[in-house]
Amino acid sequence: MYKLLSHNDLDGVGCGILAKLAFGNEVEVRYNSIGSLNREVERFLDNKDKSDSLFITDLSVNEENEKRLHDFYLAGGKLQLIDHHKTALSFNEYDWGHVVVEDEEGKLTSATSLLYQYLTENQFLEASDVVEEFVELVRQYDTWEWEKNENEQARRLNALFFLVAIDEFEGTMLERLNNNEHFSFDEFEKRILDMEDNKIERYIRRKRRELIQKKVGNEYAGVVFAESYHSELGNELGKEYPHLSYIVILNMSGRRMGFRTIHDDVDVSEVAGHFGGGGHAKAAGCTMTDEAYKRFVEETFQLEPIHEDARRNHYNLKASSFGTLYRNRMDKKFLLTATNDNAWVIEKNGVLLDEVFSSFQDAEIFLKRNYEAWLVRDEVFVKFLMEKVKEENK
Repeated sequence: MYKLLSHNDLDGVGCGILAKLAFGNEVEVRYNSIGSLNREVERFLDNKDKSDSLFITDLSVNEENEKRLHDFYLAGGKLQLIDHHKTALSFNEYDWGHVVVEDEEGKLTSATSLLYQYLTENQFLEASDVVEEFVELVRQYDTWEWEKNENEQARRLNALFFLVAIDEFEGTMLERLNNNEHFSFDEFEKRILDMEDNKIERYIRRKRRELIQKKVGNEYAGVVFAESYHSELGNELGKEYPHLSYIVILNMSGRRMGFRTIHDDVDVSEVAGHFGGGGHAKAAGCTMTDEAYKRFVEETFQLEPIHEDARRNHYNLKASSFGTLYRNRMDKKFLLTATNDNAWVIEKNGVLLDEVFSSFQDAEIFLKRNYEAWLVRDEVFVKFLMEKVKEENK
């Protein structure tokens, strides 16, 4: 008999689906949150049967259970932990631990892709195109490669996962992987996913107006309260406000926090780790500790949301040769212009700031971080230029 304890997200459930493909009725699968895994492990160890094989995927255990699991293994128990989070790399010290963040080709892994490799290499599961396609969709979504590869099918697979109950998703995928040659969505799924995309777009549009800027150490975070669509919301807000190092998504009812970044030089798993959580470089999470509550809730509660840049402009455009005009809440005006040697400078109310920037993007990041300014509408820009010309002609 096999028992698999896995995470309750798409990657964790992907592991459960593979286990059921491989072992059928011989496997018991339990999906867990990060906090509930240790209770499940304790329950297994308290009632252990050495004839049962235990798999733990996409999650790692606390120090006490780590020691108990090793004792179980040394006493002849069958155990395999498979993970891809760098916070779990220490488990590679054990014969029963297999943690790989990046494969030999430099490709980021997922728990589903690592378990698939394990099952096929040990001949528990026969390789097939449809299963490999499913595994790759899960891997790309979990590692955020889907966005770089513009793989909308991976994103939509995760959306489908959250639209239905886990049991229903699991049953649908098992039937599809057992009977189809290639992976695809059926027509009904496509219709409900189209409806969900529209719903997500409206949700993000609303939450975009609620984002708060907060300096945390040397970084600048965007803080937003949200209970739904964390991955999509964090990704879109990160792209909309690239001057922010990362996005913090606060789920007050669940007392959870999610962290997302679009930047390769920012590792949000380290941010989450500071509060006892973990995850990946671009997506991580943690429980809302007292320290986290104070920093991201209490200290931001009285702050005003970020003012959105003007949209649908024709004249006041970013990196324009005429200059680009911004304004902040103190009604200060900032003009970003290029110099003759292709550098960028900022005028604040007509006075040139000391800083010189190598690109428009760097200048805008400085401006938004230090002055919380936004791109003004065309009519404000045109009026500003007319007044500037009048002033120069006096």
